Amino acid sequence: MIKQFLSKLPRKLPKADQVDSLGGDSGNINANFSNGFQCTNVGSALSSKLNVVKRVSSAVFPTSIAAGVEPVEAHLSFKDVSNSQKPNLFVSKLNLCCEVHDYSDSEKQDIKRQTLIELVDFVSSGSAKFTEPAIAAVCKMCSVNLFRVFPPKYRSNCGGGETEDEEPIFDPAWSYLQIVYDLLLRFISYSSLDAKVAKKYIDHSFIVRLLDLFDSEDPRERDCLKTILHRIYGKFMVHRPFIRKAVSNIIYRFVFETERHNGIAELLEIFGSVISGFALPLKEEHKMFLWRALIPLHKPKSVGIYHQQLTYCVVQFIDKDPKLAGTVIKGLLKYWPITNSQKELMFISELEEVLEMTSMVEFQKIMVPLFRRIGCCLNSSHYQVAERAHLLWNNEHVLNLISHNRQVILPLVFSALERNAQNHWNQAVLNLTLNLRRMFCEMDEELVVACQRKLEEEDSRLRVAAEKRRLTWERLETAAGLQPLAGNILGSVKPATCSVAC
Repeated sequence: MIKQFLSKLPRKLPKADQVDSLGGDSGNINANFSNGFQCTNVGSALSSKLNVVKRVSSAVFPTSIAAGVEPVEAHLSFKDVSNSQKPNLFVSKLNLCCEVHDYSDSEKQDIKRQTLIELVDFVSSGSAKFTEPAIAAVCKMCSVNLFRVFPPKYRSNCGGGETEDEEPIFDPAWSYLQIVYDLLLRFISYSSLDAKVAKKYIDHSFIVRLLDLFDSEDPRERDCLKTILHRIYGKFMVHRPFIRKAVSNIIYRFVFETERHNGIAELLEIFGSVISGFALPLKEEHKMFLWRALIPLHKPKSVGIYHQQLTYCVVQFIDKDPKLAGTVIKGLLKYWPITNSQKELMFISELEEVLEMTSMVEFQKIMVPLFRRIGCCLNSSHYQVAERAHLLWNNEHVLNLISHNRQVILPLVFSALERNAQNHWNQAVLNLTLNLRRMFCEMDEELVVACQRKLEEEDSRLRVAAEKRRLTWERLETAAGLQPLAGNILGSVKPATCSVAC
């Protein structure tokens, strides 16, 4: 039996030799199998063998197929392939999702959406290994699906995006855009992702186009972008200066050119946490961002949309360097609204937060122009502005600053308080004014009496000056009445004769 079994072995050897001889002629093999097959060479050319496999999706990167690993169909499930084939299947599915379909083709859209969900689940499971081809495929897929040009804005207002009274506009493609954003976020947050390799694909061009998406009118998309950009800023330290510069350019264009952008609030929310991480002492670049970007953001009419985030960023700067409080207050006074009462209310609220963090030395540098403006607010005919200005005295730190500098501050605001007490139309403001006067009397009664006397002297001088002007006008009118009428003067003038013969 053994002899019979061994006698059969040589009969199979010629077939193997025939295959070996075919494998040596790689040119002929590639020509014969180019229509439906792919060859994988293992070892030297003399010992290479032909491995016939299934057709690979045309979307697979050639460099992603490792030697000796069979490529797989992009439509297969990750559960149906071995662990060695999963990286290639991952890239195949990513490239399959690079195809852009029309919304009317619901079948292809459903296939793409299901494929994206499989990719997110695979990354979430922790089984993904982000090699360089996989990183390139992820960035390519995200670029194809996310980076797009938005349609022209058709809102009638001139504000910096959607206002509180307007309904947000939702992107009809959000059902799969959301999955792409989820995949990108999980990819960037992946613990084993090699940032040195990934930075070649998440480069300056990628970041600029990602920042352009912040102008989306869909608040859900802007919220996803906010989280993703924050993760990129934290993971890729080499890109941090560029991100700060790019965001500054967006703010410059918004403030000084267009006054239209939907994502200023989200960008400021990111920078709120970025500023809190700045090292001390602050770099000059960071201070320039405060002076040239954040403070001018108080200028646009649409400041109410992002004012909360802007105030937080400003307060974070002062928390890092209290000496910046004076600069911030000067900036507020520079852009202080005159005719926009709602904006003025926001400025007073921000001013109170800044004053809470202001030292006595910095306060004394700016208290004169500051309380001239506050005096105007106390005397405002808009009752909410006047009421909010009075409430500054309820803040203990602000009251402490005022009490230590009352010799300078009280003369600046006393006239406004007196005018309110005499003729302000709103009873609530009138009561606040009386309480404030009583507080100053308890603080320094002699100073209040001196201010009262000075105000009376000033009123007396103004009455004398007004009486003098009245008398001057009466003398002018009397003098004008003694002159001949203008008609008589004109009538005495003879018409000029025409020197041209008719």
